[in-house]
This record gives sequence, C-alpha cells and structure tokens, in this order.
Amino acid sequence: MKQLFDTVSHRCSKAVTNSYSTSFSLATKMLANSIRQDIYNIYGFVRFADEIVDSFHDYDKQMLFDRFEEDLEMALTQKISLNPILNSFQETFHKYSLDKHLVDAFMKSMRLDLHKSDYLTEADYKMYIYGSADVVGLMCLKVFVKGDQNKYETLKESAMSLGSAFQKVNFLRDLKADYEDLSRTYFPNTNLNHLDEASKKAIIDDIEHDFALGLKGIKELPIEAKFGVFMAYRYYNQLLKKLKNTPALDIKSTRIRVPNYKKFELLTRSYVKYQLNLM
Repeated sequence: MKQLFDTVSHRCSKAVTNSYSTSFSLATKMLANSIRQDIYNIYGFVRFADEIVDSFHDYDKQMLFDRFEEDLEMALTQKISLNPILNSFQETFHKYSLDKHLVDAFMKSMRLDLHKSDYLTEADYKMYIYGSADVVGLMCLKVFVKGDQNKYETLKESAMSLGSAFQKVNFLRDLKADYEDLSRTYFPNTNLNHLDEASKKAIIDDIEHDFALGLKGIKELPIEAKFGVFMAYRYYNQLLKKLKNTPALDIKSTRIRVPNYKKFELLTRSYVKYQLNLM
C-alpha cells in the first residue's frame, strides 16, 4: 500500500534529521506532533542536497546533483518518488502549497556550491543566503502557520532574518572547513588569511541584527511551533556568544561547538523562559 511506503519515507526523513543534526533534531522534538513530521520532511530534502555538494568528493557531484534535481522535479509533478526523502518532501510541498520559487531558489544556491568558491560582492552574498537559508525558513514557516497565508505574510521577514542568522553563524563557525577543505569563502570583503577582530565584529554585529528581527517573529508564532523555534534560536545564539568570545585567529583554526550537556542545559533554561514569557 502507498500508505506503508509513505510511513517508511517519513521514518527515513526523521532518521536523516536525527543522524545529521543533534541540535536541529532536539529543537524539532519540541514542535507539536501535528507539524513535526513535515519539518523532518523539509530537513531531509535540504540535507541531502547539501550533502551532495559538500561531502561526496570521490564522486561526480555534478552528475549526482543533476540526477537529484531531475528526481525532485518528477516527485513534485507526479506526487511520488522511489527516493523516500523526496517522497516525504513532495507530500509536505503539496500539503502546504509551498511556493515552487522557494524550492528553485534553494536548488540554485546549492548548485553554486558545485563551482563557485567565493562571494566578492554583497549582492552575490545576499543571493546565496536567500537561497540557502531564507527560503528554508519560509518553507518551515508555511508549516508553522499551517498554510495561513495572512499569518505567513506577517511573519515572512522575521523568518528570513532568522534563517539568515542561522546560516551566517554556520559560516563563521565553519570558516576552517569551508576554507581549507572546500576552498570556499562566503563573507564578502573579508580576507580570511588575515581575519582580524574588526572584521569579526562586523560579521557578528550583522548576525545580531538578524537575530533581533528573528526573535520578534518567534514571539508571534503559533503555540505549536513557538517553543521549538525558540529552542533553535537559543542554541544558535549560544554558538554566536562563543564565537564572539573567541579570538579571530582561533576561529579560523578550530570549529566552535556547543557540547551535548550544554544543549540540554539550554533546553531546560529555554523552557523556563518560555513558560515565564521571558523570551
């Protein structure tokens, strides 16, 4: 039965989330059960696309990505795919009438990672951020508001800001791996060979601005989504604080992490803040 295949597909998307990201998995568990699976479905899709361009160095990435994109288009058109991750995603895509432009923009940014190694202008940088992060936030937002278009439009800008903040924190945290392993630099007008405190401060100030706008939107989210998204916000904010207190030269030579025990401590404190309406 198709229903059984869909169940298996859902389990695959959940397994991808749990396997690839402890922090995102923890935050997703804080969402209401009514929307949790759809977020797993979105994450599985974006994770697989990202893995192709970031990890499969011993294979023909271009060919794999082209095939993945063809399978994606087929899944969205036919409403089924033998790739369980795409089968799950197409279900969520149709269930919430996600804008195809969001999917296309995401795939465009992922495809850039196949060959583009730096973003020299602010316009290129913002375009990549929009496609790689903002649109993912917007897809999740559509699920959070359960397709309510008016609510979606109200919270759209803050969702994009939060997505941008998360991605920029990732960029700053992963400077070493991106630069040394993938030969990529994302921040424009920044010489990573001589990253100084002034450049680091400018990046962090920009991220903090995005976080401030994002937090305003979190406060307006439906109850089913609010705590889970707040938890993700708290985790990434903690990462940013650690980066802020790390000398610029050390950021380039190591990868800053939040230990698992600290994540669970954040969960407890976030829950208290949430219950006391101290967000």
